[in-house]
Amino acid sequence: MAELLFFISAFIAEVIGTIVGFGSSTIFLPLALFFVDFKTALTLVAFFHIFGNLGRITFFRHGLDKKLILIFGIPSIILTVIGALLVNYTPQDVLKLVLGVFLLVFSITSIVKPDFKFKPSNKNAVIGGGLSGFLAGLIGTGGALRGAFLSAFNLKKTVYIATAAAIALAVDMTRIPIYFGSGFLEPRFYVYLPFLFIIAIAGSYTGKKIVYKIPQSAFRRLVLGAIALISLRFIYDGILFLL
Repeated sequence: MAELLFFISAFIAEVIGTIVGFGSSTIFLPLALFFVDFKTALTLVAFFHIFGNLGRITFFRHGLDKKLILIFGIPSIILTVIGALLVNYTPQDVLKLVLGVFLLVFSITSIVKPDFKFKPSNKNAVIGGGLSGFLAGLIGTGGALRGAFLSAFNLKKTVYIATAAAIALAVDMTRIPIYFGSGFLEPRFYVYLPFLFIIAIAGSYTGKKIVYKIPQSAFRRLVLGAIALISLRFIYDGILFLL
């Protein structure tokens, strides 16, 4: 029963992640922690994330912004390595608290003042790429932060989803070998991987069918609302750790 709920959670996370465009791991990792320990969840969700992003790139491949992928992606990859190597040495809940506070402030500000956004500059793309890559490697959930910076560039829905997926794919391919080398995934969980692959592709396809029916303004509010909800979980975990 627990395994079934785990896979159902994965499907729901992939559908929502595809629609809002900042990745399924931000949603799925907190859910996965109800079923497995942190390091196992980190690795399984990383695999699931890479499977889902392969689907998104396939379904939205004509929307890639190649220049933004390079500017954002290179610092993401470099900082991902550092973050992944620090997993064994850093309290995860402290970083979740910091990330949660930042995302909550950003999302509320953007909802109250919809014209507020980061300046769409190369500098901010590098900063956003580096920070999101570092957090993806360290706590496995850099997608929300990546989305916060990418949303400044006012990309069309399809371009936003495809570009974010391509950057995330590069990050996942960088951090997964480090997780494996550190022994985060026990052999008994290997059987989960083919099921996660099928679920990720199905979830991406379902999300694609839904995203075209959502108006641009509603799409932006959905992204911000999802970021705010996820940030509350991070803040809660961080406070419990400090108490």
